[in-house]
Formats: sequence, structure tokens, C-alpha cells
Amino acid sequence: MNKAFTQEDDNEQDDDLPVERQLPRSGKNYMTPGGWQRMKDELYHLVHRERPEVTQIVNWAAGNGDRSENGDYLYGKRRLREIDRRIRFLTKRLEVAEVVDPERREPTDQIFFGATVVMLRGNGQEQTVSIVGVDEIDVAHGHISWVSPIARALIQAREGDEILFRGPDGDEQIEILEVRYQRVDP
Repeated sequence: MNKAFTQEDDNEQDDDLPVERQLPRSGKNYMTPGGWQRMKDELYHLVHRERPEVTQIVNWAAGNGDRSENGDYLYGKRRLREIDRRIRFLTKRLEVAEVVDPERREPTDQIFFGATVVMLRGNGQEQTVSIVGVDEIDVAHGHISWVSPIARALIQAREGDEILFRGPDGDEQIEILEVRYQRVDP
């Protein structure tokens, strides 16, 4: 069937993502200002730079005759579909985004979205994590999703509290050493 007559389900795009990057059922898409700006910049780049460049290449390649064996044309069309899919994804995510600025939060020692938490793990190692949106996850920099199991265990705890984290490797006692609200950068 011709693709023009098929209807894509908007929720299918989330189904293609790993579980930790999918939006929760509530549909809330909390983001830090930095994460929101990065997504907006990517969308701008795709719409105003990359897509027009690829479209120009496809138009040039289409003018070269036989399209069935024209690599520039075939690759360009495929790349346009990828770009359009990403544009739709970014647009939908930004439409439902709720930007929460951790720097504007009233001072508190309680953990909420946007908190940077220094904790003492059960193995005796100190770890620092920032609780960010599902589209901002970067484990290498300590950015964890607010819907991740560890973040859910931390949320609403306070500095000085000890919590029990029931993780995939078993139960772990975690002590909250410090809670601060600051700008979260990649």
C-alpha cells in the first residue's frame, strides 16, 4: 500500500525508544531549561539547515535520470524520511514539555525534579546524580531520568536521610549527603 494512505500512530515513536527514554503514561515531559534549549536547537538545525540541504541534493539527483539506481537520490530520500521522523518527534516532545528551572526553586533540602544529589551508595562509594527529563539522560555525566527507579527512590527524600533502594541487584542502603539545585549542563 502506498505510504501516503497509511496513518502513523503518534505513540509508535515512543515505542521505538528504550524504556528509560519513553514518557510516562501521564504524558508529562519535565525538562530542564538546558535540555529544552538543546532540543529546540536540534529542531531548528534540522528544519532550517539539514533538511533544505538534503532536499536540494535529492532534487539534483532526481534530475539525473533513472532514479532506481541513483544512490544520491535513494540515500537522500531515506535521509529525508529520517529527518522528518526526528522533526515530528522533537516537535511532539517540545509541545508537551514542562520546563522546570532548578535554579528558581525555593531553597530546600528535599529531592525533587532538577535536584543534584550527592549520595553514599551501599558499596561505600560516593556518587553525584542530577535528576533530569527523559530526553536528557546522560549516565556518563550523572544525569538520570526522573522516572528511573533510582530517581523514584530518591524523590522526596531529604539531605541526611537514608533510603532503601530496591534495585535489580538487590536491596541497597543509600545515604543522602547533599541536595542542591543548580543549572544542569551536559
